[in-house]
Amino acid sequence: MPTLGPKYLRTLLQAQEAPCVSIYLPTHRTYPENEQDPIRYKNLVKEVEESLAKAYAQRHTEELRQKLQQLAGNALFWRHTLDGTVVLASPQRFDVFTLPRRMPERAVVADSFHVKPLLRHVQSADRFRVLALSRDRAALFEGNRYKLDPLTGNGFPVTLTEVLGTELTEPHRDRHSANAGHQAISHGSGSRKDEIDLDTQRFFRAVADRLPSNGIPIVLAALAEHHTPFRNACHRNHDVLAEGVVADPFHLSNEELLARAWKVVEPLYLQRLEKLREDFGTAYSRGAGAADLADAAHAAVAARIGVLLIDADKVVPGVIDPVSGEFREGNLSDPKVDDALDDLAEMVLRTGGDVVVVPHERMPTSTGLAAIYRY
Repeated sequence: MPTLGPKYLRTLLQAQEAPCVSIYLPTHRTYPENEQDPIRYKNLVKEVEESLAKAYAQRHTEELRQKLQQLAGNALFWRHTLDGTVVLASPQRFDVFTLPRRMPERAVVADSFHVKPLLRHVQSADRFRVLALSRDRAALFEGNRYKLDPLTGNGFPVTLTEVLGTELTEPHRDRHSANAGHQAISHGSGSRKDEIDLDTQRFFRAVADRLPSNGIPIVLAALAEHHTPFRNACHRNHDVLAEGVVADPFHLSNEELLARAWKVVEPLYLQRLEKLREDFGTAYSRGAGAADLADAAHAAVAARIGVLLIDADKVVPGVIDPVSGEFREGNLSDPKVDDALDDLAEMVLRTGGDVVVVPHERMPTSTGLAAIYRY
């Protein structure tokens, strides 16, 4: 099964062999609530089959329908779901994701996949990283408010001995080898503590040098006594936030680490949304933005949209002509019709624009979209 992230979404935005089936379903982690999940999924599959029958011969969709039905009967799968389930199926793929956030209940059959709920899950607006740091270990994570995944590559994860190796000072080397796999704590002479502190500083500098600096906020998670020394070591990396998580990150579960890090990042996320609202208001007043879907569709075809805000909860059934940008209303029961806001988002992403899925209550318009032009 592929990893759900920006790279995967880019593959979905490429031309797909129709029909493309997108099923979203809120699910439950525990009994007895999860008993109803496969029943509701079967109802959505029935809607899909009725929609397919309107536009495709049965033989053309037989294999696709069988895969959808097989998942409905997979009791083991339904006993281990999370808060939301996503099924993306076509003649070329059958991808299923269980996600730690609630999904809208929706079944769409169209010429492309319905991706707006996934955009909200992987979008960069609330994306951040967490550096888990101790005196002799460092690991890097990336995620958003819903999920935090470990990153490998760029030298992470890493340990003190991997960085310093034979360059460890003698007293520290003896003590570290005697406490392999554990955090080194000195109770000895002042000179030994000085040597350990020196190696810690060298390790922190090496970790700081490995950190990316590309505009994604980094939350430092470490014991209180390690925050200042590490910040001194990485003062040139402006992505490391001033506030961090004060705890031993390696004694926290992934869920606990995520919850604590999100408390640090959330105010910044809300500030960014407010800034985007203000930017749209300024652009719109100068004729450099759009709130009307027809206007935005024409601008998207011309690759004029730099930033697009779309309402997380609003659906506008319709079709946007990919060549002319003409918009026509439709009905989601038609397998050729999708959420036009979803199609608009795909067009903007393909032309290098930024799409931010915004909670309904924070949208600056009531139309479901707010577009800021590049020029």
